[in-house]
Amino acid sequence: MKDRTGGLKLILVYAALLAAAVLWLMPSYTFAAKFSGVLLLCCFLSLIRVIAGPTAPDRALATDIIGLVIIGFCAMLYMTTRKSFYLDIAIAWALQSFIGMLALAKYLEGKKFDE
Repeated sequence: MKDRTGGLKLILVYAALLAAAVLWLMPSYTFAAKFSGVLLLCCFLSLIRVIAGPTAPDRALATDIIGLVIIGFCAMLYMTTRKSFYLDIAIAWALQSFIGMLALAKYLEGKKFDE
């Protein structure tokens, strides 16, 4: 059966890129607002990949990207508020995401954890 969602996915990607460009070029917003908009757009596109991903590695990569978006939000919150616990959250999230992706990659290859 032929996949007929390729055109729709391409339209969504172009619309997302256009929205990001318009958001970035608007002079009245601060850097934090622009950065938040771009990160929300990335999160939305990754959620689409999690839902529509044809294979498990596609979904795993999309969840990893969502983790990176969360790290970006923590970094942005640190830059705007200068509260150091946001950096601690970002570092802990990055370590957890890395270990989780290693475990998932081993599981998807059919290997045991001690191999």
